Amino acid sequence: MTTTNDSLKLAELLKTPICKMDGEELAFLITSITSNQQAQMLLTQPKQEEHNVYGIAGIAQIFGCSIPTASRIKKSGIINDAITQVGRKIVVNADKALELASKHKNNFNVA
Repeated sequence: MTTTNDSLKLAELLKTPICKMDGEELAFLITSITSNQQAQMLLTQPKQEEHNVYGIAGIAQIFGCSIPTASRIKKSGIINDAITQVGRKIVVNADKALELASKHKNNFNVA
């Protein structure tokens, strides 16, 4: 966190020509500017998009299994929190489904 004293010093250094700065002032200026840029980059960084798959075929694709096995995985209820279903349309958040399956790998006997 920058204090008001640091902010005043930074504002003053921004008006000073580089040739009149000593090493300490130049180092302070560079670190202040780079830390502000890094903070801005973190604030403006785009959110990671969800990776969705669709239908029983999508579940089979996620787990690398057959369609009947994917149907048993869906019916088991292990990945229910990753599934959104309206009527016959099934949307599965792939990342969340893999996470849920890894938590329940001991109970993942769907055969």
